[in-house]
Amino acid sequence: MEAHRPRGRGVTIEDVARAAGVSRQTVSNALNAPYRLKAETLERVITLIEELGYRPDQSARSLRSGTRRIIAYPTPEDDPTNPNPLMGGFLEAVVAAAGEAGYHILLVRPHSGQDQTRALEELIAARTVDGFLLSDVLHDDARVTYLAGRGFPFVAFGRTAPAHPQNWVDVDTVQAMIDMVGLLAAAGHRRIAFLASSSRLPWMDHRRDGFQTGMRRHGLHGQEISAPGDDPGEIVAATRKLLGERVRPTAVIAAGDWLALGVYAAARAEGLDIGADLAVAGFNDLPVTAFLQPALTTVRLPLRRIAGALVDRLLKTIEDGVTPQAGLLLPGELVVRPSSGG
Repeated sequence: MEAHRPRGRGVTIEDVARAAGVSRQTVSNALNAPYRLKAETLERVITLIEELGYRPDQSARSLRSGTRRIIAYPTPEDDPTNPNPLMGGFLEAVVAAAGEAGYHILLVRPHSGQDQTRALEELIAARTVDGFLLSDVLHDDARVTYLAGRGFPFVAFGRTAPAHPQNWVDVDTVQAMIDMVGLLAAAGHRRIAFLASSSRLPWMDHRRDGFQTGMRRHGLHGQEISAPGDDPGEIVAATRKLLGERVRPTAVIAAGDWLALGVYAAARAEGLDIGADLAVAGFNDLPVTAFLQPALTTVRLPLRRIAGALVDRLLKTIEDGVTPQAGLLLPGELVVRPSSGG
């Protein structure tokens, strides 16, 4: 007859270890560092944790380890009436990845008029968080400079400068754009234009670099245009001017899906059939792109893989004191739809 096993609130980590026939440290690893265990051991321990109803004492764990098991995420500014669906999806993926590792995400933002680094400093001084996850990382980002100078754990969605810790994850935007040019070149397009954002953001520069590299590889010379201020009306006007030329491009790659929407409007104003008279492609795979007529060919960001890699890298820094020596590039996914013809 099986010995009585305690269940519920009074269950301790020693009870789980005894029932599973493993050490206390093995149970701890199952909760905090599952990658250290063999698959069969991990499965046995997790099954007993759930069966017995064991719940670790987070406050006691924090006192022992010196961690709060909280990751701060300084959120980018957004318009609540027109939120960025890409960053909403990224946040969902980050919360899920952190939760699986036993951590919580704290959303933070500077007070009105407060310097960004001051907001980070307050959290560090209060011992509120164990590390920071940054996104929308710019050239010479002040947050990166501050955290690197303090030696405080952080990870970045976006590339940091060579002089700073290379604890970052990013999408291989250059290769994604090279692949997009290759897709259109294989379909017979020789006059391919690039519609750029007027902003000089690092990820936009990478997309431009990828376009230029792809065109050179195929022996093509593309035309580049941008609309000042990224105003919808100016995007349409600039694209109509491009499409109205005597020798117009047969394909347009937009640096972002919202720019591709302007190409759609401009093409229809010029009487062009998208997918037949003009191939159009974008970047980001926003939800609306699948519902356009025709649906838009674009590049999808692997948000769950990005979030998982970011959290994994940050926890290695927090828990093991290991900072990666090189950043991690993840491939974008080419999503081919009718807008690119072929």
